Order: sequence, then C-alpha cells, then structure tokens
Amino acid sequence: MTTAPLIEVQDLRIDLADGGSHVAAVEGVSFRIDRGETFGLVGESGCGKSITALALIGLLRRPLSIAAGAIRFEGREIQGLSAAEQRALRGNRIAMIFQEPMTALNPVSPVGRQIAEMFVLHKGKSWREANQLAVEALANVRVPAPERRVKDYPHQLSGGMRQRVMIAIALACDPDLLIADEPTTALDVTVQAEIIELMRNLCAERGTAILMISHDLGLVANVCRRVGVMYAGRIVEERRSDDIFRAGAHPYTQG
Repeated sequence: MTTAPLIEVQDLRIDLADGGSHVAAVEGVSFRIDRGETFGLVGESGCGKSITALALIGLLRRPLSIAAGAIRFEGREIQGLSAAEQRALRGNRIAMIFQEPMTALNPVSPVGRQIAEMFVLHKGKSWREANQLAVEALANVRVPAPERRVKDYPHQLSGGMRQRVMIAIALACDPDLLIADEPTTALDVTVQAEIIELMRNLCAERGTAILMISHDLGLVANVCRRVGVMYAGRIVEERRSDDIFRAGAHPYTQG
C-alpha cells in the first residue's frame, strides 16, 4: 500500500496576466514531498521557484493566478478551500520563511509580538501566554537573552538574528511543511551554515518536512534528499540529490 504524500503538486500552471493576454510563468510542474522529507527546488532567478512556493501557501496575487493543475495537502485539494480554511492551513500546517526578513517582518512591531501573534491566531492562546511562548520560541532558535530580544524591533537585529526570528515564527505552530525560500540570502558564509544547521535540527526534532528553494547547489546537496531542477518555469529533472549532482541528465543541470 502506497502512503499518500504530505503535499503533491500535479501539472501546475501559473499564468501572468499581461493586458488582455496570459503568459505561463510556471507550466507543467509536478512533484511530491513526503512527511519528514527534505526536497530541494533549484534554478536561476526568475525560473518560477518562488512563484510555485507562493501557490502552495495560497499567497499568489494578481496578475498571477493558478490556471491549471492541482495542489493537494494530505490528499485534499487546496484550491477548493475557503479563505478561512486557507488561513487556518497557512501558518498552522504549512509555514514559509521568506527571502528577505527585513521586508517580511513588520518594522513597527516588536519581534516578540510578531511571534506571539502566531500562538494567538492559530492556537487560541491569551496574549499573556503567547508572550511567554514567544520568549521560548526565540530561545529555541538560539537567540541570546530572549527575554530582552522579544522587545526589539527588526532594525535592531542583525541579518542572522532576523532570520532566526523568521524561523521562530514559521515553526511556532509546529507545521507539517516548512517552505524555506532562499533562507540564507545576504548572510555571510558562517551565519549561513548556522542558520541551515538550526533549521535541519529543529525540523528533525519535530518531524517537519522541508521544501528548500535555492540557487545554491551546495546548500541543497547538503540538506535535501531529493532535488528538482527548474528551468524557464518547468521542472526539467528530478532525482536523488546524490545522483543529480554526480551525473545530471539534463543539459541545464550539467551546466
């Protein structure tokens, strides 16, 4: 008996409205991620990786829209969910770390409150309970002096610390799937390694599956079990990471 995947994408097409016409930004994309698995999506900037991720979490906005295909979470079609059901799924069961934490975080709200909101909205906690849980969440992502840091605003933190805050927000509700979109962009090499190791350890402890989106092949090779190579809006190759980096079959992968 075959176990159903945690999330399955089948023949996904995402259109970009351009005046009166529509252009396919992503076309024919299919992949699956099992529970606890790490899956990498690699490709150059503009190939459709981030757009695909936004579709999975229900955050596509005009002029982009899903034109065809299916996205199933635990066998249930996401596109058929109501707005309230999608909000309940997003953050609670599926969470995302965005590329640039300085723009993803609210600049006029302390980071502790932004973490606490997750517990209030998705877990029904009181603000008092949520604020304490926010301190614990920062401690879990190895932020020093978390009792003090919860009062800081994003601009008061380094790039690495802001990324840790984003991880704390994403993992606050113990999601089943974590989408990490270029999680180490603009960080120096040492901090990159710390952030990736932190993500791997936390997700392993919780059994969280990871969709790692990156153009950094070395990072994906170290983190992911399987890899899909994306080029011009399509996945041109999908194999185990060991195989794809040792002997890529597609000319783009080889390049």
